[in-house]
Amino acid sequence: MKALLFGAGKIGRGFIGAVLRKSGYDICFADINTKLIDLINTEKHYVVHVLDINKYDDFIDGVSAVHTSSEQLLNNFATADIVTTAVSMKVLPAIAPIIANGIKHRMAIQNTTPLNIVACENGIRATSQIKTMVYALLDEEYRIWADRYIGFADSSVDRIVPITTYDNPLDVAVEAFYEWNVDKTQIKGVLPDISGLHLTDDLTAHIERKLFTVNTGHCATAFLGNLSGYTYIHECLADTKLKATIKDIMRQSGDALIAKFHFDRQAQERYINIVLERFANPHIKDLTSRVGHDPKRKLGPTLYFSYPISMALSFHLPTDKLALAIAAGMTEEISGDPQCKEIKQLILQKGLKQAITDITGHTDPVVVQQITEKYNLLNQ
Repeated sequence: MKALLFGAGKIGRGFIGAVLRKSGYDICFADINTKLIDLINTEKHYVVHVLDINKYDDFIDGVSAVHTSSEQLLNNFATADIVTTAVSMKVLPAIAPIIANGIKHRMAIQNTTPLNIVACENGIRATSQIKTMVYALLDEEYRIWADRYIGFADSSVDRIVPITTYDNPLDVAVEAFYEWNVDKTQIKGVLPDISGLHLTDDLTAHIERKLFTVNTGHCATAFLGNLSGYTYIHECLADTKLKATIKDIMRQSGDALIAKFHFDRQAQERYINIVLERFANPHIKDLTSRVGHDPKRKLGPTLYFSYPISMALSFHLPTDKLALAIAAGMTEEISGDPQCKEIKQLILQKGLKQAITDITGHTDPVVVQQITEKYNLLNQ
């Protein structure tokens, strides 16, 4: 079995690649980093260091890599059994033309074995988004063929992969916990037998629970931790006052999720506690600067705080804790992060309230005032 993985970074190697290899797939990474590609093709293996109370290593072999502009990539796409991405949402538009050409090549060699494409990104129905991009590049005959033989299956993914350095640059550290949910209603052909992959017919609930509990909590921890002078995420959780604030933010997002999806309240509380335990893992030295980078994007209308606020407003629920997180994200300063500077410049140019609306998409006067008051308190 062959897997083609767009993105040979730490998530691609430490999460998706490792899971697929342990289920028997030969792994081919597609990337633009020629040094990384050459190293993978030279070493042909790497180690995933699982950092938890019980540490262990997973030896991952059977790996190769190609450049995204190479003819070999098209050949690999044409014969692959599964294709995944782990490149970030903003890179998906650059991948779409490659997938479109891959579909044309697969049709040209008359490979009618069903192929499933799964985007493993922190975004809502990322695979459906890239499908729209791909189909816009295909003529009708290719779209008809793809409808029959190519599955675009949405997913939600969850695993903390911190920045680490090892003697072998390919080695990567991860937490023991991971979750990979895939929408089985979008799968073409036989459902894949991949250890650790959960097939579901209720993916939207899984996606939003993960994004607006885990990512919301993670970013809130980073934003507030940066302002409190903490370097690592686990240090923030050792601060009982800060931990309580983070938990309140996650609960407020959780209240909106409960209202929307009718989650069991006690189950959501257990989920929050499990997530906080993961954040507190001292073996995962995850930088607050890494988790909190690109704050302008993360404060946007469809992501980790603005979207839960929209959900909360639709059910007439409180939003003040989430407003604090947004204010913290607009306040933080990370060395070398251009988005921190962009936020400051936007506030200077347009004023705080208009900047809040421009960044978050929110015009509700109560929400804008909440964020304004929290921002002013943090910047006293």
